[in-house]
Amino acid sequence: MNDTNRENFNIAFKLHRIGQLDEAEKAYKIILKAEPDNAEIMNLLGIIYLTKGNTKLAEDYIKKAISCNKDAYFYENLARVYEAKKDYKTEIKTLEEACSTLNCGFEIYFLLALAYKNNIEYEKSELAYLKALEINPHSEKACYNLASLYLFLNKPEKAIEYFKKCLEIKPDDQEVLYFLSLAYFRIKDYETGTKYFENRLCRGTAITSQEVTYPNLMKQKQLWKGEDISDKTLYTYYEAGFGDMLMFARYIPELQKRCKKIILKPQKALVQLFKDNFPELEIMNLFYEEDKMDFDYHIPFLSLPYVLGLSNEDIFIHHDKYLKATPEKIKYFKDKFFDNDKFKIAIKWQGNTYYETDRVINVEAFAPLFDLDNVKIYSAQTFEGSEEFQKLASKYDITDLSESFKDFSYTAGALANIDLVICSDTSLAHLAGAMGKPCIVLLPYNYNWRWHMDLTHCDWYDSVKLFRLGKKESWNDLMQRVVKNLKI
Repeated sequence: MNDTNRENFNIAFKLHRIGQLDEAEKAYKIILKAEPDNAEIMNLLGIIYLTKGNTKLAEDYIKKAISCNKDAYFYENLARVYEAKKDYKTEIKTLEEACSTLNCGFEIYFLLALAYKNNIEYEKSELAYLKALEINPHSEKACYNLASLYLFLNKPEKAIEYFKKCLEIKPDDQEVLYFLSLAYFRIKDYETGTKYFENRLCRGTAITSQEVTYPNLMKQKQLWKGEDISDKTLYTYYEAGFGDMLMFARYIPELQKRCKKIILKPQKALVQLFKDNFPELEIMNLFYEEDKMDFDYHIPFLSLPYVLGLSNEDIFIHHDKYLKATPEKIKYFKDKFFDNDKFKIAIKWQGNTYYETDRVINVEAFAPLFDLDNVKIYSAQTFEGSEEFQKLASKYDITDLSESFKDFSYTAGALANIDLVICSDTSLAHLAGAMGKPCIVLLPYNYNWRWHMDLTHCDWYDSVKLFRLGKKESWNDLMQRVVKNLKI
């Protein structure tokens, strides 16, 4: 590169670095016209086009660069083009070619591991991460991604090993500590896991929301850490989803033994159900004005098992029938929907997709249930996903209960009349389990920590059975397995 082109390159690269891509592109092309075989300029033009979202031009220019100079960095950038296109097979082929022809460094193997994972080649992904860590043992991102892969593959002990390596590199990383807690939960080491679980994001969000709601009180009052509060008032408040609140409601009787008075703020949809089941508590419907609120200590609801100091065995206490419906609501639903002698199955296919989308079941998968003799199917699907109901209603005899569900106390009234619930991993499963109603939970392949390693039984609820989606199984296939196991 002569002096003129070197000067133009410095100008172009500076424009590129500060984000003036159009000007940088023009400057690079001037150099390329003078030096048509300049692989470095071709590669940089490819990066600009990738940044702009033009993957076709990005691919063309970077491939030309590689044809001139087989540089590992060029292969990295071409791989990123295919990653942007979600063409993981070609990305893998590109990176494997680099590994076979060049002395590749950490980044190539790290990208290859990601590509293998995206292409559902988990064993190869693991080996590529290990190779990347062999090259750079102190890479937090490789340790973190490998630990996450192990958690995904249901290998929590290995996940724990590599999350701990992350903490050696970057101590007190809140995200790592949170996922470390989930790995401990998976192996049912709750005494260790609940300590790390205090790093969950929703806990901080819950505390912050209370500081906004009660700015003066939250400055004056302490976060409860397990000290003696037998003569004190404790304020505890919701965080995360409905299912978490329903699941952790089992700890309320233990909490009542520890303090004089409890003020509980659940989500609005849970208020009446909690009032019906815990009449001794002060259950808040709306937030009180600050001058009408009085408490000594406060705590986010999901911190209860940690602060209560529950052992690994005690974490599952009150695992059956700790919630119930009122007789009035049970009769209301019996008279309106359930006055028949058929076996009654309630179904739900979707929860809140804000957190996870792989728990959404296609409604067509429930079709085999409609072929069962003397069975009546009811939809308990509410809100998001309820539009899918018409796909079933247009073909089968199914009754929609959702419009009668004003809140969870009404849902409980309906479930009291149901013989079996079949649903995704959602709040309905927790309500059914807490009521002692027979329930089958349909889990995705990568399922939530709370169901543990052994899926032959459910530790949290005696009445719940777990069915997990196989690695290459569809929801339709899983439902066929469920139907074969039904004893109606």
